[in-house]
Parts: sequence; structure tokens; C-alpha cells
Amino acid sequence: MSDRGSQSEQITYAGAGVDVEAGDKAVELMKADVRRATRPEVLGGLGGFAGMFDASAIARMDRPILATSTDGVGTKVAIAQALDIHDTIGFDLVGMVVDDIVVCGAEPLFMTDYIATGKVVPERIAAIVGGIARACQQAGVALIGGETAEHPGLLEPDEYDVAGAATGVVEYAAVLGPQRVRTGDVVLGLASSGLHSNGYSLVRKVIAHAGWALDRHVDEFGRTLGEELLEPTRVYSRDLLDLIGTDGVDLHALSHVTGGGLAANLARVLPDDVFARVDRSTWTPPAVFSTVQRLGRVPQADIERTLNMGVGFVAMLPADQAELAVATLAKSGIVAWPMGEVTALEDAHIEDGVEVVRGAKGVDGGSVQVVGSHPGTTGNARPSSGPPSGVMAMRDHVDLEAANEPVRGD
Repeated sequence: MSDRGSQSEQITYAGAGVDVEAGDKAVELMKADVRRATRPEVLGGLGGFAGMFDASAIARMDRPILATSTDGVGTKVAIAQALDIHDTIGFDLVGMVVDDIVVCGAEPLFMTDYIATGKVVPERIAAIVGGIARACQQAGVALIGGETAEHPGLLEPDEYDVAGAATGVVEYAAVLGPQRVRTGDVVLGLASSGLHSNGYSLVRKVIAHAGWALDRHVDEFGRTLGEELLEPTRVYSRDLLDLIGTDGVDLHALSHVTGGGLAANLARVLPDDVFARVDRSTWTPPAVFSTVQRLGRVPQADIERTLNMGVGFVAMLPADQAELAVATLAKSGIVAWPMGEVTALEDAHIEDGVEVVRGAKGVDGGSVQVVGSHPGTTGNARPSSGPPSGVMAMRDHVDLEAANEPVRGD
């Protein structure tokens, strides 16, 4: 029996589908962008085996608490690949990672990324990393390391996935979370820039079922479907850190509205003895949400468990500070509005027949009920019995479609 193939045939790494030279070229193309995503504490440069960060300042803190997070962007990469636009997906990655860190009040310090692809195309990898670097620069985070891996046979040549991890720090006494939340706190909504990076499996299923092409112009969006779906995730961390440091604002808790939706992520940062009532009548989600729901006939409960519905972050703070917080965020271009309040669970007005979410993702948290209907919509949501407190008079309703111009990442 003879061996398969010719004994004289030479098998190389390149022949197996891995192009080391292409990887080196990608590094050269991304250098300029990565150099700008830095901080004074960064030691060394691109190409080391490990990124180094001078932690001397942390050592001078009273009780420094390190915070870390890791994430990806899910199947939104499929939209980038279909459109062959790769310089915005980095904003989605950075937003998903560093904005989880700021939830506890920590300042994100540095980040690393990982890109797996079927074939290294230097210009494409450089575009992805360039977007990551620009988003890090916007967030005040150093991009101190990364890895690009070529996986021929596992991924198609034009396929890739991205992931990242970041580390931050906060004084123990300044940690935000359920322990600070008080009855009477206002629930403040912060507008998203659109879908962000969650729920794309549902969205892609809906548009495929409807037969909509990505180059289809949608009047309600004022642009093509693909442009709307690729809108970069808003990166909140630096603006939220500014809000935390604002005199007269005592933030108690923050919630990043990602997978699981508004109610579940809010419940995660509430103590188990309180109840938050959120009123849909205080805002109108951008058109992409109603379009997805209409095209797919998606039940209200399902879409709210999957998409952010125009709310990218939630903040809780004393009601008499809400107006200052709204004005401070407005200076950063973030639309915010009071959308509900926190009460003691034992005294809560809970509407019959409306789901109450209690805790989420393994957290034994508080209870959240979302009531009413968004203005201009009908559906299976019960009518609201009115705003929960006087803070609603500050901003009776926010039309996010009118208030938020698309946020571009470039």
C-alpha cells in the first residue's frame, strides 16, 4: 500500500492556509491607529508578547478594586461582512466591553482584542483594529495588545469574529450598585444609537424572512437597511465617568442595557427589596425597532427581552438631581430622560396582568415592571396609569428618532 500523495510533496504553513506575511502586513497597517489609543501609563509598544501598564497610581489609592469584562459583538459581524465595511465594528466591541466596566463606577484603563478569521486580508484586519483603536481613544482606554488568528478550514476566507477584554479600577468606597439604590430614586434612561450589538440573530432572521436586501432604502430610517443595521454602538464610558464626577450628582447605580433587554438588566442592579416601575409612554424608540417588530410580527415581550428599544443605559439617582444629570449628559450629546422610579417592593403599585421581572442572569436582584405604551403605538402593552412621580414632568416624552441623529464611528 502506498502513502497518500507524493512523498516528494512539501507541505508548508502557507499551503495549509496560514499566511504569516499577511499577518505582518496587517500589523504594519494598523500601527498608526493603535499608537493613538494609548495612555501615559502604557509601557512598551506594539509587537510585545504582553501589554504593560504602569499601576503606580493604583497603588496610591485607599482600596483599589479592579474590574474586568470580556465580550464580543455577536452576529452583527455578519452585517459588516456582507457590506464589506469593517471600520465601525470596533466601536461595537469597545462599547460592549468597556461600558460593562463603568457600570460599577470603575474607570476602564486598558483593553486587548482577539480576531479570528478564515484568511488574513491585511487591509480588512487593519480596518477592524483601526475601529477598535479609535473607539478606545474616544473612551480614554489604552489598546495595549491583541491577536489575529488565521483559521483556514474552520472559518470561510471572508468570515471573522472579534472579541475583547478590558480592565478598570475604582475605589471601594465609590463602587456603584444595588447597595446604594434607595426608594424614591429616579430611573433615568439614556438613549442608544440604535440596535447596538445585541439581538442580531433575531433581526437577521426577520429581514431574511421579509426578503429585504441590505441595500434597500428605508424611508423611516432615511438611509439603507444595511447602514441602519451597521450603526455603531454608542460608547458611554467617558461621559458616564464625567457624570459620576459632576458636583451635585450622586449616582447610585448604572445598568448597561444589552442582552436580555431593559427590564432584566435593570433588575440586576437593584436590591431584592425594591421595585422599579418604568413607563413606556416617556419615550418613542427609533424606527428600526418598530420595523423589526412589524416585519417579524415579533411579540412585545420577546422584542423587549431581545433588543434595547432605544435605551442603551439606565442610571439611578435621587429624583432632585435628575434635571442636572439630564443637562450634563446633554452636553455630551446623550439624550436622557426620567422613565420611572424606585419604590419599596412591599409598597409598590404592581399592575395586574403585566410581567414583573425579578432578578436576571443568576442575580437575585430587584423587581421591574414596564408599563404603558410608547407614544404613537398600539400593542399588547396595558395603558399606563400615569407617571409615577413629579420627576416625569421634567420630560413628559422623548422622541428618540427626532432627538438622535445617527452616531457615526468614523
